[in-house]
Amino acid sequence: MTKKIGMFAALVAITAAAFVGGVNAETVIAGGMSEGDGDPKAGKSKSELCQGCHGAEGISIDPATYPDLAGQFAGYIFKQVQDYQSGNRQDDTMSAMASMVTSRQDLKDISAYFASRKQMKGKPSNSKVAKSGARLYKKGNKKLGEYGACGRCHGEDGKGQSKTNALFPVIGGQQKAYLIKQLKDFKSGKRTNDPAGMMAMVAKGLSDKEIEAVSDYVAGL
Repeated sequence: MTKKIGMFAALVAITAAAFVGGVNAETVIAGGMSEGDGDPKAGKSKSELCQGCHGAEGISIDPATYPDLAGQFAGYIFKQVQDYQSGNRQDDTMSAMASMVTSRQDLKDISAYFASRKQMKGKPSNSKVAKSGARLYKKGNKKLGEYGACGRCHGEDGKGQSKTNALFPVIGGQQKAYLIKQLKDFKSGKRTNDPAGMMAMVAKGLSDKEIEAVSDYVAGL
């Protein structure tokens, strides 16, 4: 099986899981949280410790280390914290912080709060790097082909698929430094909590220059 065929098979399987089965499929993807499960009002006070790094409105105080959470899908936030709690995703700071959220409902409320904030939005760059990144985002590259096109999963505007599909997170407007770090972590194998290893396959097919270019474009969406 060639790399492109293998990637296509993974894409088909993941997409099927995301779109077939309605609420049941979404529940599995989001780790057990469905749209409307959390209370954003309750989550505001419960997320005070989180706000120390991610900002009161979900805009990070340290772009290279902490992602923006403003307008991110609640189900995606919920799953990522669960992954830190289980060890499926690791980070010295976040693993420790995640372990402090012992109530499932508290986590749902916190996730709902950040999801309720004004969605992250970047400032478009007209640089040559960003233009190169736009082509990669929309069409992929020679090595990956169209299956490496980010927009196929994350949407043409980088705002994901829908609130009820937390598999594909909002990345448009995310901090460039954070996007670069995550792609490099997927590429190196440091981060491994992506469904079916799909992001790892995509990242490994990108050069460091391409990672910088697509991150520059996505950060401006």
